[in-house]
Amino acid sequence: MQHQDKNAPQFEIQRIYTKDISFESPNTPHTFTEEWKPEVSLNLETKSNRIQDNMHEVVLSITATVTSDKKTAFLIEVHQAGVFMISNFPNDQLHQMLGSFCPNILFPYAREVVSDMVVRGGFPQLILAPVNFDALYAQHMDQQSGEGDGKQKAN
Repeated sequence: MQHQDKNAPQFEIQRIYTKDISFESPNTPHTFTEEWKPEVSLNLETKSNRIQDNMHEVVLSITATVTSDKKTAFLIEVHQAGVFMISNFPNDQLHQMLGSFCPNILFPYAREVVSDMVVRGGFPQLILAPVNFDALYAQHMDQQSGEGDGKQKAN
């Protein structure tokens, strides 16, 4: 039997879940009878909080607002969350895992929820492009100069 070093860095996904979903299409059914000229506005935000010793919740929030001919076609907001056990990492690596690595794990789940809800709302599929969370995290750290509030935003 192999002996595991109790001080070795450890990472485990404990749970992945959808924390909140909102879908609004305020101008239906009129939107369906007009020419479809979509313009997409996308906002991403991540936040994390420690729930207990080595357990952290990370929430990736995605808000997509789609307009057509300057009228709101739909607005969707998804909060995809995960609980992660993270232990024995240096503080800077822990922050990077919470701000980049964990959101990267959550993104495919959130992207699927967005796509599914948009289609269920009667609109053409909305496929979100991949996101470089490492670059967003680096940008956030540059802006915060090493002191953050646990939140990270991208427009």
